[in-house]
Amino acid sequence: MTSITSTAETSATETKAAGERGGAWNRIMALASIDLRILKHDPAFLIVFTVMPLLFMGFNREVMGSALLVTGDVPPGADLIEVGARFLVPGSTVLFSGFLVGNIGFGVFREHGWGTWERLRASVLSPMELMLGKAVVPALTSAFQLTVLLGGGAVLFDMGLDGSVVAYALVALALLVTQVSLGFMLLSLCRSVMQLNAITNAGAMLLGGLGGALTPVEMLPGWAQAVAPAAPTYWAMEGFRAVTMENGGIADVARPVAVMLAFTAAFLVVAVNRFQVEDTKVSWA
Repeated sequence: MTSITSTAETSATETKAAGERGGAWNRIMALASIDLRILKHDPAFLIVFTVMPLLFMGFNREVMGSALLVTGDVPPGADLIEVGARFLVPGSTVLFSGFLVGNIGFGVFREHGWGTWERLRASVLSPMELMLGKAVVPALTSAFQLTVLLGGGAVLFDMGLDGSVVAYALVALALLVTQVSLGFMLLSLCRSVMQLNAITNAGAMLLGGLGGALTPVEMLPGWAQAVAPAAPTYWAMEGFRAVTMENGGIADVARPVAVMLAFTAAFLVVAVNRFQVEDTKVSWA
């Protein structure tokens, strides 16, 4: 812990030096490099939330294939395991990516807990540069997780992808920016790290289940099907299923991607209007 704290305490010094050497880009990347060092020192959470979904996919492919028989998504004579993978790979990705939503907030709460937030505020960083710098590593970790789960999961579990690879990637990119913007909004609304932790974990399960990441939306109760479109995860699954289950292309994912970008804009509006760098945040006791 001492070495991590010492690393964090160099943030203001390094960003100040970066500011003297160059402009905003240098300052943002100097701050991001500190978070990257902390991640390298303790990558356990990223490993867990990348490996666990892969295990989940492996255990549940055949079960999901059987469930899809009920919804009529299994063509006659199709391999249940392969069809199950077409749903479960993106479904597990959407579900477990939700657990990384709080990373931006955890990074800020960590600075408050270590007493380094005020030093960052007193540095040459503008509030916008400060928040962009704190967003870089969480965005990269989410991108890494999505890449491994969607790409590695497809290879490991023989998921056929007859639809457009570009459309598949566009949905993943839209999911990434939606999750990052949601993380900003939660940071702006939560005063304590306990609040953020509880909302992130419960929200990941709730939005994942409601959005059809755990089981097809068609198998949910009627009331859940009615409110499912209010969840961004629903549109992520709509986009992924259009590609993996229906062999869709870019035009087929245009609507889900557009809706996720609308969610992104709404989350950012709330975050920008609510978040103040002067706000007091309560970290772990």
